[in-house]
Amino acid sequence: MASLDEIRAVRMEKMNKLSAVGMNPYTAISKRDLWIKDVIAHFENLATGGEEKKIVGRIMALRGQGAIMFSNIMDGTGTFQALVKKGELSDEQFSLFADTVDIGDFLEYSGTFFTTKTGEKTILVKSWRMLTKSLAPLPEKWHGLQDVEERYRKRYLDILMDPELRKLFELKAKFWETTRNFLKDEGFLEVETPTLETTTGGAEARPFKTHHNDYDMDVYLRISVGELWQKRLLAAGFPRIFEIGRVYRNEGSSPEHLQEFTNHEFYAAYMDYREGMEFTERMLKTVVVETFGTLKFTIKQFIVDLEPNWPVIEYVPYVEKETGINVLTATLEEMKSKLTELGVTYEGENRERLTDTLWKFCRKQIAGPVWLIHHPKLVSPLAKSCPDKPEIVERCQLILGGAEVFNGFSELNDPIDQRARFEEQKKLIAAGDDEAMMPDFEFVEMLEHGMPPAFGFAYGERLFAFLVNKPIRETQLFPFVKPKDMEL
Repeated sequence: MASLDEIRAVRMEKMNKLSAVGMNPYTAISKRDLWIKDVIAHFENLATGGEEKKIVGRIMALRGQGAIMFSNIMDGTGTFQALVKKGELSDEQFSLFADTVDIGDFLEYSGTFFTTKTGEKTILVKSWRMLTKSLAPLPEKWHGLQDVEERYRKRYLDILMDPELRKLFELKAKFWETTRNFLKDEGFLEVETPTLETTTGGAEARPFKTHHNDYDMDVYLRISVGELWQKRLLAAGFPRIFEIGRVYRNEGSSPEHLQEFTNHEFYAAYMDYREGMEFTERMLKTVVVETFGTLKFTIKQFIVDLEPNWPVIEYVPYVEKETGINVLTATLEEMKSKLTELGVTYEGENRERLTDTLWKFCRKQIAGPVWLIHHPKLVSPLAKSCPDKPEIVERCQLILGGAEVFNGFSELNDPIDQRARFEEQKKLIAAGDDEAMMPDFEFVEMLEHGMPPAFGFAYGERLFAFLVNKPIRETQLFPFVKPKDMEL
């Protein structure tokens, strides 16, 4: 078997041969009359008419010998068979084709259409041109790229050789398109908010830090889709707004978590968490049916049906039922002792981290769909407290496959309460908690001017990954990989 260097050397010779006879191997000019999908759709008329048409694409298969050669050409809309036949081309053109064309090349075919004796729809090539000469071979059709990191590094080959993977990303595009269309139909305005921030807000996560050379100051990549900015827009008079964009969290990777991903958030003035739960349940069911055509899924080891109304559980009673710990009243020692007893590793010894760790232990066996509501105020620094129970908040999360995939709450718009909660977060940061929320006191100033009561809500591409039952990294076009020279 020839080495890659040997294959490249041979193809370089073919490239030079094309140049020598006046055919540019990397031309900018491409004359296409029809996409292949249109050829397939209107084949009978094309074959009957006998008119010569041009199609273009990449050669994905090449076979034959002597006076006849068949190829499969793909243009991204479909794949079509081409017949290159001596007699239809000049001897020079046929020989040039046989001597210079390889699988992976991009060609332009001009020809007429017919059906072979075996029933294969085909273009009979009358002339051809090289559009792009490939110097490196494509992976073998049946084996593709086997090494996982190599697949991600050469994603263009991975997607090219795997039609199902291409369909996955077309499905993902539809998922976000239907999300966007649903919100616009409901009167939401799409907005753009900063991705560089002087203080991160809207979530509890470790941020990426960079330096702003012009201002000579450190800034952060956002960890939410502009939550505090979108709330400023509510104060500015926009009643319903949303954004779909990239988010960055400098944390560990897992099948459910990456450092860079797409999220979506919306904010609706004059809506509370109860109305928000009804709205978002209707939203998800609409988006999912339009994208997937079903509401029934396998998520990890769970069989999930989104069709029935989603039941509700409360955070504090559920954790107490599963662990015997009331996270509002238990001492830190009682919480740590219970986690040790359960064999759960925990980071940080403040009440917020211990509470969150106890809940994460409990959620693992919840198949869903289940609404989780009424979180402790301590783990929800931007949510409005329940009027009758100020220690818990008007927050809701959808649980699917043992994890949270939605998050929403009645937005805190009391500037006094918000300032006090930011002060608590400030203490956590000072004590070494690098996931605590950075205070934004300019946001508090906005609240003092007045922000309407509102419901805010978010979900991201992790939800899509759950619905297709794949690790989130597999659902990204170009997941982050280390450069080869950094690999051990």
